[in-house]
Amino acid sequence: MAESRLPSHASVVVIGGGIMGCSTLYHLAEMGVSDAILLERNKLTSGTTWHSAAQVRALRHSRNLTRMIQYSVELYARLEQETGQNVGWIQKGSLSIATTPDRAVHVRRQEALAHAFGIDARWVSAGEAKERWPLMRADDVIGAVWSPEDGRVSPSDVCAALVKGAKARGARIFEDTGVTGILTQNGRITGVETSHGTVMCDAVALCAGLWSREVGAMAGAQVPALACEHFYLLTKPIAGITGNMPTLSDHDNHLYIRDDSGGLLVGCFEPMGKPIAPGVLDESFEFGLLGEDWDHFEPMMENALHRLPALETAEVKMLLNGPESFTPDGMFMLGETAETRGLFLGCGMNSVGMASGGGAGMNLAHCIVHGNTAYDLGEADAKRFAPVFDSVQHLMARAPEVLGTHYEIAYPGRQLKTARDLRALPLDAQYRAAGAHMGQVFGWERPLYFGKAAEPEMTFGRPDWFENVRQEVRAAHEAAAVFDASSFGKIEVTGPDACAFLQRICLRNMDRPVGTAIYTGVLNVRGTYESDLTAHRIAADHYRLFTGTNAIKRDMAWLRRHGERFDLRLRDSTEDYAVLGLMGPEAARIAQALGAPELLDLGYFKVGPAYMAGRHVRAVRMSYVGEAGWEITCRAEHAAEIYAAMVAAGARPAGMFAQTSMRIEKGFAAMGHELDSDVSPAAAGMAGMAKKAGGFIGAEAMAAAGGRSLVTILLEDDKAVPIGHEPVYLDGKIAGQVTSAAYGYRVGAPVALAHLRGARDGAAVMVDIAGQRVAGRIQFAAAFDPEGARMRI
Repeated sequence: MAESRLPSHASVVVIGGGIMGCSTLYHLAEMGVSDAILLERNKLTSGTTWHSAAQVRALRHSRNLTRMIQYSVELYARLEQETGQNVGWIQKGSLSIATTPDRAVHVRRQEALAHAFGIDARWVSAGEAKERWPLMRADDVIGAVWSPEDGRVSPSDVCAALVKGAKARGARIFEDTGVTGILTQNGRITGVETSHGTVMCDAVALCAGLWSREVGAMAGAQVPALACEHFYLLTKPIAGITGNMPTLSDHDNHLYIRDDSGGLLVGCFEPMGKPIAPGVLDESFEFGLLGEDWDHFEPMMENALHRLPALETAEVKMLLNGPESFTPDGMFMLGETAETRGLFLGCGMNSVGMASGGGAGMNLAHCIVHGNTAYDLGEADAKRFAPVFDSVQHLMARAPEVLGTHYEIAYPGRQLKTARDLRALPLDAQYRAAGAHMGQVFGWERPLYFGKAAEPEMTFGRPDWFENVRQEVRAAHEAAAVFDASSFGKIEVTGPDACAFLQRICLRNMDRPVGTAIYTGVLNVRGTYESDLTAHRIAADHYRLFTGTNAIKRDMAWLRRHGERFDLRLRDSTEDYAVLGLMGPEAARIAQALGAPELLDLGYFKVGPAYMAGRHVRAVRMSYVGEAGWEITCRAEHAAEIYAAMVAAGARPAGMFAQTSMRIEKGFAAMGHELDSDVSPAAAGMAGMAKKAGGFIGAEAMAAAGGRSLVTILLEDDKAVPIGHEPVYLDGKIAGQVTSAAYGYRVGAPVALAHLRGARDGAAVMVDIAGQRVAGRIQFAAAFDPEGARMRI
């Protein structure tokens, strides 16, 4: 029975009684927060959890997301023993079929990943797939990946077990208790107002599913998630289904299929879903469903009839239409918000709530109790979305497409089509005139490559843009190219304590002379990366920080929270300035031609003012691509004149694909790839950067870290196309994974960066690319110009 009398105070209030809320409450109680409470405005599981198809498929595209679901499986089994509550775990495996060559590559890549993560998965023939699913039509099936460890659960039973375990540890549940307001003071959570009174608290875990955006707004936080209609067909019992069967994934036809009470459950993630406007589903939507829409489902029904001929004569029980919430990138949101201290998100589950819920709830509780997730989940960081994505207009356009991408083939370079052109670079018009193919990051449209003649075909082979990028790299290597870094986050740190503050939060010595640029890591107390950035010391009391395009919101929050005791001011100046990287052997001639000969005397990693094309700039002698040049910062409104002068003097524009290729050739680590909150400077080969005697966050933990694991791998097969995440075999065993990969045009070979256990300089390795092992060789040095001589010409 739920309780009726609210306490006046609780350490943590969990809002929402679905899988995420119940899991978070359970783990909070397990971690010692015995006075945590859960508020549910109706009944437990009455939102979307109750109608979940509840598939638990362990494999995800990253190690930690997979690890999270593996934890869910272990938890659900443990709950039965702990509480005596059956969770309905049925482990019959999953079968992912391929009916096109590219889908076969996709699932073979998944199979390789599974081996890297210790999951049992194997490629099987169409004949064996048919044996495992006799009702399936298989004449168009190329093959399948069989994963015997996958299964499904009963959503309501899992939540009942979690609640039982949470209550046994002192946590309390309040059903029929709606949240009417969230109290904050100085940007921090102080309490929650409900239909039955006010509870003061230190933190809120927002797990309100479909309604999380509205509840987050009560606390002044942005929660970009939107509900879409999600369909599955249920039939009455049919011949040929006896007992439980594996889940059948026919993603080329947008379908998932399993048995259900002797009949079939046929669900879909159609190419374009149906959004549900905010406010349509109100507090009266309890254990509710939406209307059947056979017209919308008809194309999926035709696909299902093709795959399952038995459906022709099956009697339909119902077409279930239940809402699910989706985010702008298809990944859930987990962690503290940027806007409001003490407000933690666990929502936007994108239809993987039951599989993810156990591990995601554990990580959310860990974040609330310890200040960080149990392992890096940066791809799900609650602070990763640009504010522009919180627009209802943009969510209504993007969420239906995200639903459709659930089963899309993960091609390299794939871009979403909706909610585009939200933020334009200062040189957007010039880039489009030069035939730029644009890609979206943090809402910005950035040029990926130039000279596009037609929309590129998606492929796992050499891409359509291969030669375009070659020419851009060649320009930077032999003449001059312009790389646009205007979207990078820029933060002004000013005030008497600017230096002391940065000394405290940065790995490197930041007390360098005015006119110095410093590349540095920003560590957490665990001695692993929270961010990396470049700082320009403009004056004794003024630094300008440059951080990743999608890191600005997260990094600003980190800086604000660690700068509260310092006398300083932080300001996001991202949109005030453009940044143009002028790189290549001809860069010096062009700088002189534009009226800035003084840049030639600027030392490496030195910053200085100049005038280019008559406009004031501040340039730093450095390079992210391994060629000589400068990153030139100017007022955004002056970028067009300076860029036009550069192009007139012989420079050509180059896009992100060229920059990435050149970065990888240089062995430069990037956040979200080689660097994250599981990686120490020692592992990245950068421990030597800390040339100051402690005093910075993470110093003690960093000192205890192990050795280097980051390596460069040169592949021997010139035609191989690694794209990232491939397992790497050393001495016949999987030793790690590729973190970034590209073709190295300057070295004439595919190049990968990877973290490997037991790496030895010069050792031979094999890289598994979709089931094909490609030979390569490890080196700790960069693939191109390992001494860095070309950057200092």
